[in-house]
Amino acid sequence: MSVGMYTYTFGGKNGTRHALHESSDLVAVRTKNSRDLDTAVISEKGKKALLSLKLVAEFPEADITVFRTKAAAKDRIAVRNKVKSVLRKEPELRFVGKVLVEEDGKTVVLYTENIFIKFHDDITADKCEAILSDSHLKIKQKTGFAENSYFVSAPEDTGLRIFGIAESLLQMKEVELCHPDLIRKRGLKKIDPRQWHLMATTIGGVRIDEGVSADMAHKFTLGENVTIALIDDGFDIDHAEFNSPGKVVHSRDIASNSNNPRPQNGWDNHGTACAGVALAGGREASGVAPLARLMPVRLSSSLGSIAEANAFLWAADHGADIISCSWGPEDGNWSDPADPVHTTLVDLPDSTRLAIDYAVAKGRGGRGCVITFAAGNGNEDCRFDGYASCQKVMAVAACNDNGKRCIYSDYGKEIWCSFPSSDLGYEPFEHPEPRTPGLFTTDRTGKPGYNPEGDYTDSFGGTSGSCPGVAGTAALILSVNPGLTWKQVKQLIRDSCDKIDTEGGNYDPDGHSIFYGFGRVNAEKAVIMALSLKTASDQSRKQKPRTRNSGVNRKINA
Repeated sequence: MSVGMYTYTFGGKNGTRHALHESSDLVAVRTKNSRDLDTAVISEKGKKALLSLKLVAEFPEADITVFRTKAAAKDRIAVRNKVKSVLRKEPELRFVGKVLVEEDGKTVVLYTENIFIKFHDDITADKCEAILSDSHLKIKQKTGFAENSYFVSAPEDTGLRIFGIAESLLQMKEVELCHPDLIRKRGLKKIDPRQWHLMATTIGGVRIDEGVSADMAHKFTLGENVTIALIDDGFDIDHAEFNSPGKVVHSRDIASNSNNPRPQNGWDNHGTACAGVALAGGREASGVAPLARLMPVRLSSSLGSIAEANAFLWAADHGADIISCSWGPEDGNWSDPADPVHTTLVDLPDSTRLAIDYAVAKGRGGRGCVITFAAGNGNEDCRFDGYASCQKVMAVAACNDNGKRCIYSDYGKEIWCSFPSSDLGYEPFEHPEPRTPGLFTTDRTGKPGYNPEGDYTDSFGGTSGSCPGVAGTAALILSVNPGLTWKQVKQLIRDSCDKIDTEGGNYDPDGHSIFYGFGRVNAEKAVIMALSLKTASDQSRKQKPRTRNSGVNRKINA
């Protein structure tokens, strides 16, 4: 049950309008000065009010906790309003207010008093800023990823009126794009999951040959001279796999504007594991591209924030060749086909879309950054995920050690390719147990992390593990042929994939499967194809004298 509806528009005046609904039984509570909620609520009435609530979601980077009332349906609004009234008297609580949800009634969306706005390119900066001033909006950031674009704040206590303000601004002839800053819980694309994914091997007496032939690709290149930016929750850059000279470059924590991307919380484990899949140095765990450089970009903000766009801007401006993103909207329950979250559209904000456009237009000296996104682990159609379904990225699905689809992996026409990851058996779907634990990769050193007894984990996977695997493959390609554009890399990966599960994959006449995209990545084929393209390009420019022989050519000629 919901009361009240609020709309916003992505894509400008003729774009897509979305609706959010006021929840009848959810309450958002924000503390002051990063206080813990248990200590922030002092009065007995306040503590009693908290006992009548059930925790739904936490947004620690914003000091916000979302609760649901435990009351019966008929009493929910009254109980919610009473709880709000009591908690608003607590001096250490900054905000106690309403919560908006998607059409599914489950997906929580937090509204802020901030707006992203882009004026048409021919409007002068003075005119843009005069309009903002007349609208009582304060400039917090003039973005670097799009002309005449700003991140602005409305006066405190504007509250839900922020939606009306944004929609009114969008109707002005000078304004091209405008929407409120909305944040959702960011889902990290991992499952319960273990280096069979790199090469054919024998595990437990069983021959496994469902990898990406990275070992064969390594005869040509190990990913030298290529930089992979991973945008994620934190990176243990002191790990033995990453601490060789020159391995880590241009570290950044977007939230604090510092150069320290290390984990800040006990749950910041995801980025270290993803980085290992892409480019671990090979001391114990090898990445797909073990000699590639790591650009760790820590993003602790929730989905849709301006920080998200700034992360892409940082990566593109600081020399990233590839950007890997193992995150996106929260997934529905993969084992419950009726979960309404499966068909809840989470669109790509204009701010993030423009930052991705900037990365593919301006990155790599105009050749464009290659961007990979984890497809998702909800066993749902990827088209409802505006991030992974963006046409300028590669949506990566997960396949298992039997050469079949992982049970949780998202599907759809937007899937570009698949990469091996962990899986699990599930009798109700007649899905067999996997033959291996999953992906073996780096973990935070010491007790923190997925494995408290070591610096590596064999319990990582999901499409989170698949996405950096494709990023690593792209690094091998660019290492041997750095002149390729982002579109050419994307096409090359498509053309070099292996068609797996030909009976169940339902490949169309163009060779595309909704489960595997154009197939499972084959790193060896991709590198050989990239070398062939380079040779053809070099031969067409024979009139230009060749001044040096690359490391790759030395390996081929050896």
